[in-house]
Amino acid sequence: MKKKLLVLFTAGAFAGSFGGLNPVGRAFAQAQTKGAPKQMSEQAFKNITVLKGIPVDEFMGTMGLFSAALSFCCKDCHTGAGSSNPKWEDDPPRKVVARRMAQMVSKINQDNFNGRQVVTCWTCHRGSPSPAITPPIDTIYGDTVFTPTDVLPVANPTTGGTPPADQILDKYITALGGADALSRLTSFTAKGTSHLFGEVQEDPAEISAKAPNYLVTVVHQREGDVARTYNGQEAWVMLPLTVIGKYSLNGSMLEGAKLDAQMAFPGGLKQFFSSWRVTYPSVVNGKPVYVVQGSGNGLIATFYFDKQSGLLNRMVRYAGTAMGRVPTQIDYSDYRPVNGVMMPYKWTYGWISGQEIYSLSEIQPNVAVDNAKFGQPVQRTK
Repeated sequence: MKKKLLVLFTAGAFAGSFGGLNPVGRAFAQAQTKGAPKQMSEQAFKNITVLKGIPVDEFMGTMGLFSAALSFCCKDCHTGAGSSNPKWEDDPPRKVVARRMAQMVSKINQDNFNGRQVVTCWTCHRGSPSPAITPPIDTIYGDTVFTPTDVLPVANPTTGGTPPADQILDKYITALGGADALSRLTSFTAKGTSHLFGEVQEDPAEISAKAPNYLVTVVHQREGDVARTYNGQEAWVMLPLTVIGKYSLNGSMLEGAKLDAQMAFPGGLKQFFSSWRVTYPSVVNGKPVYVVQGSGNGLIATFYFDKQSGLLNRMVRYAGTAMGRVPTQIDYSDYRPVNGVMMPYKWTYGWISGQEIYSLSEIQPNVAVDNAKFGQPVQRTK
């Protein structure tokens, strides 16, 4: 499991993988990008032949989708991955096959679904290198394993028991302390630890945020810093042990970073999305929840609110790529009052590059934070 979930931390940024989808896949990728991307896949990496014309963040997200769909790590497809001399531009047999698979999936969607991404790698593989062909009898008659779709159905209002979206979101604001208390929180800094999936040792973590939507998270790992920043206009991700080191976010991935920053000051959450829908209630970590989904600007996000407390237990957001949506899931817990606002002191951040459990030891509200903190991150000098 550790091998699978640390894919992008040790992947060397997957230089020399895919590249070029057919025109339908390429058109989708460009439609998800706001403005001119800062760096394209074929500019950053060598031997790109199938996933051309997409920005680096989408390229790396697509590599993560391949890894997740097949339960593969980088070294399963790339020559020398994990060694001191990787040859990302080489074309070993699995990478050649994967290129054909990417083109096949794109053609299936183009020919049968008007280019919509109905079929992805996950559709068939479901975590296995070889897709299952025949349904096992134990699966047919065993316990149902429910996998929700990305876009959830709207709950039937005639069935009762599910409040409208406005009411659920308003209860959330009240549970946090109310609109007035939220408006008085204009910035904060926090310190704690981050525990990376598969690792024994925790790493120091620092968070800084400034209203309305500035956010930076830095984890001081032994190999170097991991950082995610958003400054109101641009977002960056920085990782150690990768060829590219850091890259900017574009399109719906940029919108995802903006949403994360908004969640630091959730008083404006209702206005973040142009459309809200209420789907059927569910259960998260044994607690009944109301499920609300927001969409707009190419981003879809699903929110799970505790029925009793009204607080947010989970958020899952989806960013579009040429080969499917990339999920990011944040589970919130251990809410405590800070300057009249209930804030989570613990959360789990699960994304295509790994899973990080954050535990805070302190939060300092309404402190001065230099705007320079939220810009392009710089790797620390070892």
